Amino acid sequence: MCAVSMRTRNNVTVTGREEGPTLLLAHGFGCDQNLWRLVVPELARRYRVVLFDHTGAGRSDLSAWTPERYGSLDGYADDVLAICHELDLRDVVLVGHSVSAMIAVLAANREPDRFAKLVLLTPSPCYVDDGDYRGGFSRADIDELLAALESNYLGWSATMAPVIMGNPDRPELGEELTNSFCRTDPAIARVFARVTFLSDNRADLAKVTVPTLILECANDAIAPPEVGRFTHEQIPGSTLVTLNATGHCPQLSAPEATAEAITAFASGQ
Repeated sequence: MCAVSMRTRNNVTVTGREEGPTLLLAHGFGCDQNLWRLVVPELARRYRVVLFDHTGAGRSDLSAWTPERYGSLDGYADDVLAICHELDLRDVVLVGHSVSAMIAVLAANREPDRFAKLVLLTPSPCYVDDGDYRGGFSRADIDELLAALESNYLGWSATMAPVIMGNPDRPELGEELTNSFCRTDPAIARVFARVTFLSDNRADLAKVTVPTLILECANDAIAPPEVGRFTHEQIPGSTLVTLNATGHCPQLSAPEATAEAITAFASGQ
């Protein structure tokens, strides 16, 4: 690891109960820890909440990002573990949103004793349809998406963010996600998008030994119900909960229900 501390490098912030169980929240593509802000007050009443920005996102140290290290999800999983080591976090409930759900799976599979539970929020182990597996997109769809992103990232952001968010009757949500995307360095976003949409972590699911909650939305254009069901079937002993919510970011569109589901699982209710 570089000499700079992970706390500084990944803009780690800690809030909530000092002696409470630890929740570590990992954000998805094009976002930063700010996307959790509507669920944090509720979670912080019972837990120590640790937030961070992935390297290359938010207020992380952008100089620490390299396409070699972050050309796969493994580099991000390494960072999650390094944060846990530096802060001496144990019995962690790791909450991963979207692509960070698979980052969480990779981290927990490497050091299962470090984590008490996993919460996978709108996860997808593979976005591309493959035989009987339905990821929601054809390879041609993904190639077209990535080509549009690479040729005009700001235009792609303005078009895709509202689709990802859903909730067209609440345009301010799509606008917030658009703005978040647009704050991301386009060169970094291009690499992370390719990693996100072309990764295939289906084989990693069966290796999970940590108690796992899969939280999906009733209507999600990015992760359809088949994906949540597949993830649930592949992770031994996992729990699948469908939120009465629309879109891929329920921590913004349905924060109360999201916080309640995380709390219920984390506390063993």
